[in-house]
Amino acid sequence: MKTKIKYKRILLKLSGESFGNENGRGVETKQFITLAKEVQKIVKLGVELAIVVGGGNILRGAKLSGTGKSRIQADQVGMIATAVNALLLQDVMEGFNIEVHVISAVEIKNITEPFVLRNCLKYLKEKNVVIFAGGTGNPYFTTDTAAALRAIEINADVMLKATGVEGVYTDDPRKNGSAKLYKKLTYMDVLGQRLGVMDLTAISLSMENRLPIIVFNISRLENIKKAILGESVGTYIGE
Repeated sequence: MKTKIKYKRILLKLSGESFGNENGRGVETKQFITLAKEVQKIVKLGVELAIVVGGGNILRGAKLSGTGKSRIQADQVGMIATAVNALLLQDVMEGFNIEVHVISAVEIKNITEPFVLRNCLKYLKEKNVVIFAGGTGNPYFTTDTAAALRAIEINADVMLKATGVEGVYTDDPRKNGSAKLYKKLTYMDVLGQRLGVMDLTAISLSMENRLPIIVFNISRLENIKKAILGESVGTYIGE
């Protein structure tokens, strides 16, 4: 019996910290392997999967600019950090016989592919995984905004936003034990209360294009499959 999936084409947003150690820093091979195994299960369901990766485990452009460096150049270095994670993830996934393409908004000739929407859609229809690197290719825009943009461009059914907690809370649950988990929010709830789960540009872009977002805990990788099947996971953000 074929498993019934709710979302056929998804955009998975992974922060750079997903690939680091317990403090979200550096590069931990086991993190890539664990994720690749989960992706293998998802692809077997027949899902069309695109991934946007961050680079915060290696370097954050905004933080680097705070040390006196040029914000533009700092962000460009941050874009390159996302490409490092994307290429490492590609290599590990290929070890699990997953067809993967790394598409970078920042040209890295002979190593990554340039962003051409037609090619991305072709890969997805062929059930190949597409990993987007380089953010939007522009400074001052976060990888959250890049994720929203790419999700809309590929006409994704949903964006899955991986975090270090169960979803969106009334306050930071790591600092406030009384913080309550929201199961469902509207875009305007997030914008009006400035809940901080994603930057305001990403939320606004999602709202304008009616892109639903599910925020979940990356340490529970089975949540990705549950969300795809339509089970209640984390926090749902939509209309």
